[in-house]
Amino acid sequence: MSTLTLARSLNEGLRKALEDDPKVLIMGEDVGKLGGVFRITDGLQKDFGESRVVDTPLAESGIVGTAIGLALRGYRPVCEIQFDGFVFPAFNQIVGQLAKMRYRSRGAVALPVVIRIPFGGGIGAVEHHSESPEALFAHTAGLRVVACSNGPDAYTMIQQAVRSEDPVIFLEPKRRYWEKAEVDTAASLDDALPLDVARTVAEGTDVTVLAYGPMVKVAVEAAAAAREDGRSVEVIDLRTLSPVDMAAIAASVRRTGRCVIVHEAPVYS
Repeated sequence: MSTLTLARSLNEGLRKALEDDPKVLIMGEDVGKLGGVFRITDGLQKDFGESRVVDTPLAESGIVGTAIGLALRGYRPVCEIQFDGFVFPAFNQIVGQLAKMRYRSRGAVALPVVIRIPFGGGIGAVEHHSESPEALFAHTAGLRVVACSNGPDAYTMIQQAVRSEDPVIFLEPKRRYWEKAEVDTAASLDDALPLDVARTVAEGTDVTVLAYGPMVKVAVEAAAAAREDGRSVEVIDLRTLSPVDMAAIAASVRRTGRCVIVHEAPVYS
């Protein structure tokens, strides 16, 4: 077991993916020599070379478009979008091409592309650097949308995402990048919780709180505060937004009779 930040856990997970499969590539703006703006890819280009950890032009549409082409040729690209608000230039490539190819080919063509997106607020940044666009992707058929909330999950989930035959939008809670946890980097990925299964992180009987990504810690802290007032709150970390683990949600709400959803994404009336 090692004590790692969430950022370092992602780095180690990506390193393991690169080691396990020579077809895995990492690409994005400043992911190579700089190691990414949050240093998630720090040291990977040095160890795996410029042909596998690729610094790209500042063009998100080009990054994702190139990844689609690489996936068609048998590679497994992992794209980094520097900030959540920068993903929109690539939106057409993601929802119009990446998400559609498997349906269009009647299952004959898979596009195993991972798009990593730091998301959410709480870091003192403005507009394009503090958005939560996950609802746009969760409502797009053909995409898996996952959101890690802690270091151990970050380490395993990024590897599971890379192995997926479906395109994955991988959401990283940027406000949690520097939080530390014990991570077992020697554990077998086969023993990890499957990517599309939710986890109960606090048990309770009065109400179910559903959260994901950066808001899981907030929900757990709220549950602890509620416990001091005599209320029992169950907190579920969804982990995957599409497909969502409805069985876990239904089982919890049957016990508690109430459900509260906590997230940072915009809502529309």
